Amino acid sequence: MFTPLNLPQANLKLSRNAGKIYVWCIIRNKNLLLTPEEWVRQHAIHFLIHTRNYPIGLIASELGIQVNTLVRRCDIVVYNRSKKPILLVECKSTDVILTEHVIHQIAQYNRNLNVPHLWITNGISHRVFEIDAVQNSLIQLEDIPFYSEI
Repeated sequence: MFTPLNLPQANLKLSRNAGKIYVWCIIRNKNLLLTPEEWVRQHAIHFLIHTRNYPIGLIASELGIQVNTLVRRCDIVVYNRSKKPILLVECKSTDVILTEHVIHQIAQYNRNLNVPHLWITNGISHRVFEIDAVQNSLIQLEDIPFYSEI
């Protein structure tokens, strides 16, 4: 039904209603229409929690922020225990190529949040960055850090 991802298989709770498929979001505590992007987002959330040990209570999904005069939604934002955002994740469907445009999009969102780590993913490809505030540049990392590492 949905493209297999380059992430561990998540134990998603799926349901059907009126011919549509829904997925239970463990962050937002509700059923969401299962779109290709939501497929990636839910796998990314489960990966962060179950593989990289990010506390579920410190993760927000679809967080609204203002970018210039527009309201945008961040796919995933992770906070530290002091409630400071430390990781921003932008999820795309598997057919979207992770171009400079996607990096520009997440960088725009990050102007408001000022997080030190960014992850863009389409579920197949992943690009993870650490922000060097001194050099005002992005350093590409090999892998998504564990919660204890950031």
